[in-house]
Amino acid sequence: MAALLLMQVRGRVTAAELAAELEVSVATARRDLEALSSAGVPVYPQPGRGGGWRLVGRARTDLSGLTSSEARALFLLLGPVAGMSVQVRGAVRKLVRALPEPFREDAWVAVDAVVVDGAAWGGVVRGRPGVVGRLEEAVVGRRRVRLVYAGRGGGSERVVEPWGLVDKGGVWYLVAGTAVGRRVFRVDRVVSAEVVEGVFERPGGFDLASVWGEVVEGVEVRRSVCSAVVEVEERFAGVLADQFGRHCVVVGSVGGGRVRVRVGASTPLMVAQVLAGWGGLVEVDAGLSDGVAVRVELGRLGRELVARYGS
Repeated sequence: MAALLLMQVRGRVTAAELAAELEVSVATARRDLEALSSAGVPVYPQPGRGGGWRLVGRARTDLSGLTSSEARALFLLLGPVAGMSVQVRGAVRKLVRALPEPFREDAWVAVDAVVVDGAAWGGVVRGRPGVVGRLEEAVVGRRRVRLVYAGRGGGSERVVEPWGLVDKGGVWYLVAGTAVGRRVFRVDRVVSAEVVEGVFERPGGFDLASVWGEVVEGVEVRRSVCSAVVEVEERFAGVLADQFGRHCVVVGSVGGGRVRVRVGASTPLMVAQVLAGWGGLVEVDAGLSDGVAVRVELGRLGRELVARYGS
């Protein structure tokens, strides 16, 4: 792509010029140019004085229509991932150099304009599982993979068709086709992943973002089967939202700077475990949703704490 963009901007490049721009050897530059030509891209060499490689006719690359604002937007997205590996950083650097000269300075600034810190306050950054790289290659190459997987029910081995990978809050998931249909695997539970012979075709019309949206919706529904309405000072509603996430909704005001908030989790105990830390700052309404069950669990937790720490 960088070579094509350079030829598009300059009209002609020599293998030596391309090698200098992209920081590769002349042999590598020449081999890449020849590979483009062999692949059917209308790139041809012209021998002799003033010769070089040209992009023939009106052939254009997919990035040819970038405006200055589009280039900035693109490299703002690329910047946070540019430090993931030497290869990614090198690819970004080459693409910047292949842009038209007026766009390059803004693109360089954009690459370093945003830093993504994946750790919450007081938390740690989850490391990228080493097996992710192998699974990425299998997804792109549409190669089947034999997984050894440590699930909740114990270890298992199966051959899957890797359709896509998702990074959700630092936790990686593999969406794959199996003999029993679509399944989702936590990558940090993958003990090993071995590419096996043969390729596969993803289902027609498959869209990873849409499929993942369905997965998330199903999980969140299961996580909120129990709910309770609590009364709390309005200034604390945001803190409750941090703890319960999307399962926290302000449902009304009761005056005096207090609001009613609906919170949810998988079980009454899980709701109570979060609310117990609030002590007397919150009051659970016994007449709505699963309020009675949550109050029972709060009482049980309170008695356990008094029994152990009451003295």
